[in-house]
Amino acid sequence: MTEKHIVLEDIDPVVFYGTGNSHLQMIRALFPKLRIVARDNVIRVLGDEEQMAIFEENVETMRKHVLKFNALKEEDIIDIIKGHKTKDEVPEGVVVYSMSGRPIKARSENQQRLIDAYQQNDMVFAVGPAGTGKTYLSIALAVKALKEKTAKKIILSRPAVEAGEKLGFLPGDMKDKIDPYLQPLYDALEDMLPQVKLQDMMEKHIIQIAPLAFMRGRTLSDAVVILDEAQNTTPAQIRMFLTRMGWNTKMIITGDMTQIDLPREQKSGLKEALHILRDIDGIRVVELNRKDIVRHKLVTRIVNAYEAFDKKKQHNNESINTD
Repeated sequence: MTEKHIVLEDIDPVVFYGTGNSHLQMIRALFPKLRIVARDNVIRVLGDEEQMAIFEENVETMRKHVLKFNALKEEDIIDIIKGHKTKDEVPEGVVVYSMSGRPIKARSENQQRLIDAYQQNDMVFAVGPAGTGKTYLSIALAVKALKEKTAKKIILSRPAVEAGEKLGFLPGDMKDKIDPYLQPLYDALEDMLPQVKLQDMMEKHIIQIAPLAFMRGRTLSDAVVILDEAQNTTPAQIRMFLTRMGWNTKMIITGDMTQIDLPREQKSGLKEALHILRDIDGIRVVELNRKDIVRHKLVTRIVNAYEAFDKKKQHNNESINTD
């Protein structure tokens, strides 16, 4: 009797085993001559060597299926073990799958323009109001590059703009102080990668999340680099960031010009960069608008109301200046 240990790498074992180990029980039933014991991400198998070789091949096929689709259904297991043809290609238009198995793809024309711009250019600016999917879709493109091994790492950054409180007076060490600024990036990653795998990638610096100040002096190569909330950079900061670009690197810079949190006398670096770089070959600017908002329907109404308020305020100011 042969014994072998199979490690389920890069996937969430809970998805593989199924709710209440339902998938694992089905696999056991389909391989009655083998004794199969699973713990964490390791499957221990005992039995006939020939049967074990077939089992190992099927497990690897199922692992790749989970890696690609972040889901595994009972019919998938049966089709794989019975040798039937299964879907093995991600449908056209799908970037990646979320941890719930939901396809992440463009949900508007401008979101599709963002995906196309990323594929055709090395640097993309995605500018638009809250809720248009700029950050989420950008991180999905980065995760896809990592899974397809067209990039070796993901680097995510945000400017840590102090809103009322100084970082030095906040409790905790430096990580505790800056993590609240970076939480939206963590949230998106957790929706696309297994928690254990994400933690491992961060410990190995395959995925790096850091405030903008930590980018100084670095050359970022073989990576997808995302600068989020770029409207809150100063001209010097965004210039420093853009010139970190190394070989085989793609950059996505996202921002919302209606949410600048800089002091009133400070010019937004994103606004200046868009003016200077818009017509440079290899750089593409994609502008999203309220029609692209994919959050709760109230978000669109809120954005519309604030836009109307801003226009009225601007009109009143112009009238006062004229008088």
